[in-house]
Amino acid sequence: MQNQNQNQMQGGTQMPQNMANQSTSYNHGAHEMLDAHELIGDLIGALEQYQLYDQHIQDQELKDILQRQSSFMTQMYNTLIDAFQTGQDPKVPTQQYKMQQSNEVTYGMQPGQPKKPKQSVNELSDECFSSFMLGQMKALASTLTMAGTEVNNPVLRRIIGDSVPNVIEMGYELFLYQNKHGYYQVPQLNQQDMNTMLQGYAKAPQQRMH
Repeated sequence: MQNQNQNQMQGGTQMPQNMANQSTSYNHGAHEMLDAHELIGDLIGALEQYQLYDQHIQDQELKDILQRQSSFMTQMYNTLIDAFQTGQDPKVPTQQYKMQQSNEVTYGMQPGQPKKPKQSVNELSDECFSSFMLGQMKALASTLTMAGTEVNNPVLRRIIGDSVPNVIEMGYELFLYQNKHGYYQVPQLNQQDMNTMLQGYAKAPQQRMH
């Protein structure tokens, strides 16, 4: 009778643990856990910074970009957390971000007022906020790429790798917005120097693998 009670107690204590194992995965290395922790923190930081910028942005076009990117990053965050905690395919797979900016780039430099740090929050403009957003995307792309090379869980690695192009796309959308409004100017080399550099390479012969 005592053995039976012990078996029942053991079965009772094991059942919740087994159920927990179905929803939580522990197949992560220590370095992977730290990289994922840093990545998740950066993503949370970007979402929180976007909330802060949204209160001050004046241009509706930039506000639309912010809200669209914020919504996409929220889903990216949820997908990443799902894969991180379960080690399995997330309920919502990685989505594809599609920017709405034109790919046209304006080249050349136009003179303007010298830049210097703003002295108060009231001086911050849409040029500042779009620059902050672009900086967030650059930092996030870097963290994703670094983490993607050091994650051993195959599902989490795929989620991180598939997210890199989306962050690059969001950064490019912000660059195009800034370029269109003259905030991000793109200088060019003269035609002779550019042609010299373009023609400075030759294709390598394709080697056969043995």
